[in-house]
Amino acid sequence: MKIGPTRWVKSSYTSAEGGNCVEWSPSTAEATGIVPVRDSKDPHGPVLTFAAHSFTAFIAGVKSGTFSA
Repeated sequence: MKIGPTRWVKSSYTSAEGGNCVEWSPSTAEATGIVPVRDSKDPHGPVLTFAAHSFTAFIAGVKSGTFSA
């Protein structure tokens, strides 16, 4: 899926030290139902896209500790 010009937002889990930098586009997600995600350290690199319902389930799992080691 080609993503046009969009406003990227850093995840609230992104550290101030520059590690684990993840960005997503809420406006694209709202308009299309597809959530684009990228590494903010590589803004010209690949963009992963997820169906909004799948991304919501993933975030819920992260918050609940489903993916804890």
